[in-house]
Amino acid sequence: MARIELVNLHKSFGAVAAVRNLNMSIEDGEFVVFVGPSGCGKTTTLRMIAGFEDPTSGEIRIGGQVVNDLEPRDRGLGMVFQSHALFPHKNVAQNIEFGLRMKKVPQSERVKRVQEVAEMVRITHLLGKMPGQCSGGESQRIALARTLVTNPSTFLLDEPLSSLDAKLRRELRAECDRLHQVLNRTFIYVTHDQEEAMTLADRIVVMRAGEVEQVGSPMDIYANPVSYFVADFFGSPSMNLVAGEIVQNGAGAHFRSASFDVALPGRLQNAKPGPITLGIRPEHVGVGSNNGGPQAASLPVRLVEPLGRDTLLYFDAGSERAFVAISEGLAMADVQVGAPLSLSFDPERLHLFGADGRRLARHHA
Repeated sequence: MARIELVNLHKSFGAVAAVRNLNMSIEDGEFVVFVGPSGCGKTTTLRMIAGFEDPTSGEIRIGGQVVNDLEPRDRGLGMVFQSHALFPHKNVAQNIEFGLRMKKVPQSERVKRVQEVAEMVRITHLLGKMPGQCSGGESQRIALARTLVTNPSTFLLDEPLSSLDAKLRRELRAECDRLHQVLNRTFIYVTHDQEEAMTLADRIVVMRAGEVEQVGSPMDIYANPVSYFVADFFGSPSMNLVAGEIVQNGAGAHFRSASFDVALPGRLQNAKPGPITLGIRPEHVGVGSNNGGPQAASLPVRLVEPLGRDTLLYFDAGSERAFVAISEGLAMADVQVGAPLSLSFDPERLHLFGADGRRLARHHA
């Protein structure tokens, strides 16, 4: 295994900067997920690490060695692509062993290693089949096995589950997590799915327009987003973001909008009067008269979505975007579409975002 360092990494395609001055280190055995919308630079970054794209400037170091000029096959990395790219005329075992055959590994060793990785990803029963006889989930396991068999120091995975249905994605997410724990190798994973990032990563790298927006653990990214973009990107449903202003009165600083009037806690009392965006996650919104906090608003219910244990409530807050609350165990008989419900906010879970989109510093009293 080897530490991977990206130093002032920059990649341009003509006048378009796909990655801008990226600096970070990925430690041995770490599971790092690059996440962001299409065109943010995450796949370009992965392809530069793999050696499929040359950086415009900057360095890629593996184990302290600069590898910019090394061919992909000489970097000790294994790549799993979005498309399975299996040879249709070869059976599953022949597909898995192809990389070993190219390296002229003896047949007896190839057979042994193919059997080992097939058992590891639970596809032993498929070894004699042709790719056309396998399902999408089975094909993705075969692609994983084909990479595993070469015994790379680091696994690079480029949106490997995006073409699968929701149930298969969950199953193979768990499989990737299990393989990471069993192998104790470095995994670098690219996805646009924030749920995949949250469930798999040791660290998440959020990218936007070629730049790193935030790096942190899944819970740090979720609970302490540094910007409006990160707050809006993570969470299902995402954070409620309400445009309004800070006003000062005899009771201190308040957030006010067309629908809300919220007293700010001591840590946010230094916020300057003026336009601001307030953020709060749906699970931190109290619903009903006995919600344990001061009332922030009373709003009509626009839509009710029962999800079993939880119920999503959508409120008309006077804007195009509905305001969402998650209520656990709320009786459906207690909710009528169009009827108002009182809402309160957990003051310790409030976020404020300035005009530049950055979160205001959390001042403590």
